[in-house]
Amino acid sequence: MTFMTCRRLPIRLLFSTFVFGLAGAFSAGPADAAELNGTVRTGNLPVSYAKVFLYQAGTTAGGGAILLGTGKSDSQGGFRVAYAEPSDANAVLYVVTKGGTVDIFGLKPRQRRLRFATVLGPGSPPSQITINERTTVATAYAFAQFIDGVQISGVHPGPKNAALTLRNLVNRRTGAVGHVLATKPNGGKTQTMREFNSLANMLATCARGLADGGCKSLFNLAKPPGGKRAKNTLQAAVNIAHYPGRKAKKLFRLSQRVAVYGPALTSPIATWTLTLLYDGGGGQLDGPGNMVFDKEGNVWIGNNYQYQRRAKTPACGDTHLIRLTPDGRNYPGAPYTGGGIYGVGFGIAMDPDENIWLGNFGFSGRGCDQPLGDDQTVSLFNSDGVAQAGSPYADGGVNRVQGLATDVDRTVWFANCGGDSVAVYPLGDPTAAVNHAPWGLEKPFGAAVDSQHHAWFTANNTNRVFKLDRLGNVLVRTERGENGIKRPMGIAVDSLDNAWVSNSGAIAAPCYFGKTLNIPDKADASVSMVTPDGTVSKAYTNGGVFLPWGIAVDGDDNVWVANFGGFRVGHLCGARPENCPPGVKTGESIAPKKTGYAFDGLVRVTAVQIDASGNVWLTNNWLTVPYQTNPGGKTMAVMIGMAAPVKTPQVGPPQKP
Repeated sequence: MTFMTCRRLPIRLLFSTFVFGLAGAFSAGPADAAELNGTVRTGNLPVSYAKVFLYQAGTTAGGGAILLGTGKSDSQGGFRVAYAEPSDANAVLYVVTKGGTVDIFGLKPRQRRLRFATVLGPGSPPSQITINERTTVATAYAFAQFIDGVQISGVHPGPKNAALTLRNLVNRRTGAVGHVLATKPNGGKTQTMREFNSLANMLATCARGLADGGCKSLFNLAKPPGGKRAKNTLQAAVNIAHYPGRKAKKLFRLSQRVAVYGPALTSPIATWTLTLLYDGGGGQLDGPGNMVFDKEGNVWIGNNYQYQRRAKTPACGDTHLIRLTPDGRNYPGAPYTGGGIYGVGFGIAMDPDENIWLGNFGFSGRGCDQPLGDDQTVSLFNSDGVAQAGSPYADGGVNRVQGLATDVDRTVWFANCGGDSVAVYPLGDPTAAVNHAPWGLEKPFGAAVDSQHHAWFTANNTNRVFKLDRLGNVLVRTERGENGIKRPMGIAVDSLDNAWVSNSGAIAAPCYFGKTLNIPDKADASVSMVTPDGTVSKAYTNGGVFLPWGIAVDGDDNVWVANFGGFRVGHLCGARPENCPPGVKTGESIAPKKTGYAFDGLVRVTAVQIDASGNVWLTNNWLTVPYQTNPGGKTMAVMIGMAAPVKTPQVGPPQKP
C-alpha cells in the first residue's frame, strides 16, 4: 500500500507543479507546496498505470476547475502528485483518474473507459487516500449538482458541504463504507448501505471486464433520456444519480454480475437514490416538524416533543431549538433553549438576518406541566441560537401557529391554525402586529411568501387557497374544492410566483394538541398549482403522492412532496419544463409514477426542504404506528444530491446560489 503525506517540498518540485497547472497554481493563490500519495484500486486489485489528475473545484456556477497537478499509478496502483496548496480554507480539492490496467486472471487489458474519482477537501487531506468504485459513487451522488465531465464547480457553501456529505458515505483513506453509513441509524437498519455497495459493483463490472467489453452494458443502461450513452464509469455513476428511476431493475441485474463489495442488495429496487438518516448523535429529535437552513448550510429544526427514547413513554412539548451541521452532526453549543419555546409544530422560518421564528404549538402527552397559553405564542432566536426575549410573543392573536413565513424586509406571517386567522409582524416588529381573518380562512396551515411581498395560505377546513397583501386584502381566494384542492396542507411558491399546494385529501389539519390525528388508509391526494392570478391547475396525482403534507420547490423550479404516508417522496416537473427530463410536462412526475422515491428508512414525513448542495431533507415526524403520548420519529432523512441547489437562507421564492 502506498501512503500519502503532506509536507513542504523543495523548490524543484514547485517547478513540476508549475508545469502541471500554471493557471491553477497562480489563480488559487498557493500558500505551501505539498505532495499527495494514494492508491487506485478496484476492490482488492490495483489499477496500474492510470493517469491521476488533482483539481481545485471552481467557485462559480458552471465555472472551470483548476488543475493543480498530475501523476500516474505504478504497477501496484500507487501514485504521487506534487501540488501547491491553495490558500483558501474553503477550497475543495478532488482527484480523477483515467484508464489503467487490471490484472484479470493473468491478463492485463487496458481499461480506457475506466474513470474513478474522490473528493479530498476542504481541509487537510488524510494521511493516505484510496480511489475506487465506492469513492466514485460517493462523488457522483454528493456532487451530482456540481459535476460536468471531470469539472466540479459551484457556489459556496454547496461544494464544501457536499464534500462533508461524501465523508458520511465513504472513508477517503481506505475506500471503505463511511462511518455514518455503516452505523446506526443507518448501517443494516436501512437499504442505503446495500444500495451503495451495489452501485459500486456496477462500476466494478466495467473495471473487471476484458478490455472495454465489460463496460458496454453499464454505459447503455446509464444513458440519460434523450441523451448519449455514458463514455466512462464516472459519467455512468453521475447519470444514475441524476435519473435514479431509469432502468432500475436492469441495473440491479448488472450489479449481480460481480461481488466485489458487500453487503449488497439481493432483490431489485425501484429507484437508485442514496438516503442517509441523521439523528444528531441521538437524544434530541422526537417529532421533527419542519426546518430551515442558514447561509452556511446548517439546518435548524423545530421539534414537537421532548426526547424520550421509548415511544410508549409520554412526552411533553420540547423546549429546545435543534441545530445540525450540513453533514448531520450536532452543532457545537446546540440545542438551544429559552424564549418560551414549547412544542414547535410545522412553523419555523428564517429572516434575511438569520433570525429564527418559531410557532409554539404546545404538543404534550399525559402528565406534563404545560405552560399556560403556550400554544398562543411564538419565539425568536438569533443566528447564534440566543433567544431574543425572555418570554414568547403573544401579539397579533397568534394561536396554535403551523405555517410561518418571512419576507425580504423581515415581515413575518403566521398561519393561526387554532384561530382561523393570519397574524402579521410588519418588519418583524411584534408591537406593530395585526390580525386578518378573511371569510373562508378556516384552519390555515401552510404559509409562503412570493416575490411581490404577498403571502399565500392553505385553508385546510374549507379546501381553499388564499393570497393576501400586507393590509389583509384578499387577492386570491380559490373556490371551495376547486380542481381537486382538498384538505390542503403545505404550500410553496416558485420563482414565477406560482403557488404549489399539497392536497392531503383527508387529513384534518392538527390545530389542537392532544387530539388524535385522523390517518386514513386512502385519500384523494394530489398537488395543485395556483398561478399568481388565482387560476388553479388540474389535480396532479402521479409520482407516488400519498397523504402529501410538506412541499418545496428547488432551484430548477421543480416540486418536491413530503408524504405523510407511503414511505416515499414525490418529485414533479414544475412550471419550467425545460428543466425537466425530455417529454415530461408541468405537473407530471419525474420520479417513478406509481412509487415516487421510496425509502425504507422513512416514517410519516411532514416537511421537505432543499439545501445549497442539492440534498433533499425530510422530517421523519411520526412513527408508522404512533402512540398518542409520544408519536415522534427520531431522525432526519436526507436524499443526497437529488435536487437543484437553493440559496440559503431561503426568504421568499427559491433562488439558485
